[in-house]
Amino acid sequence: MFSPILLIIFLFFMFTSMFVSSKLKSKFKAYSRIPINFGMSGKEVAEKMLRQNGLMNVKVNCVQGQLSDHYNPANRSVNLSPDVYNGRSVAAAAVAAHETGHAIQHANSYAFLEFRSALVPLQNVSAKILNFMFIALFFGAFALPGLISYNLALQIIIACYAIFTLFAFITLPVEIDASKRALAWLNTAGITTQDTHEKAKDALKWAAYTYVVAALSALATLLYYIMLFVGNRD
Repeated sequence: MFSPILLIIFLFFMFTSMFVSSKLKSKFKAYSRIPINFGMSGKEVAEKMLRQNGLMNVKVNCVQGQLSDHYNPANRSVNLSPDVYNGRSVAAAAVAAHETGHAIQHANSYAFLEFRSALVPLQNVSAKILNFMFIALFFGAFALPGLISYNLALQIIIACYAIFTLFAFITLPVEIDASKRALAWLNTAGITTQDTHEKAKDALKWAAYTYVVAALSALATLLYYIMLFVGNRD
């Protein structure tokens, strides 16, 4: 189950992820030096976007970490990292508006967001099962006769990775739609100019690439185990 092919897949996507993450951080750093109209902070951008969309019950919080920004549907809060929360730049405005876009999706019952939220418990259970499977495999538990067959182990792993892959690909339209909402609002609200709008678009594009890499990585791993299972049956 742990062949050189799997190692190649892991290393390829690990280095690809590192490259995309590095580019994202460099873009954010560069665009953090470029001010936006009205000198608004990320917090103010998020609050204004929420108000204009009639979402008065969504809070904007500051959370620790770098690029740790996220929307929490459980308590309806837009959570921004310090650089975004306090920042008065193109990068801060783009990220704040993007996370607010998720709040708007939630309020509008955006189908892909609801589907992704429904998959979260299933994905968490799958992760626990997969961790158990790999620990058992590592310590040779499946060498014990009658405990579990090799094919059944593969089927369980395939089922878990199928859920991971589905979740990763469902995440793509959620993130892309949030960015579209953010960019459209930044433009119509006059927060960005023609020049700064392109920079905001570029920053969100590289953020989206991180999800693309994650989805392709999950798919490649899933296909590897499917081929392993088919080959073993043959």
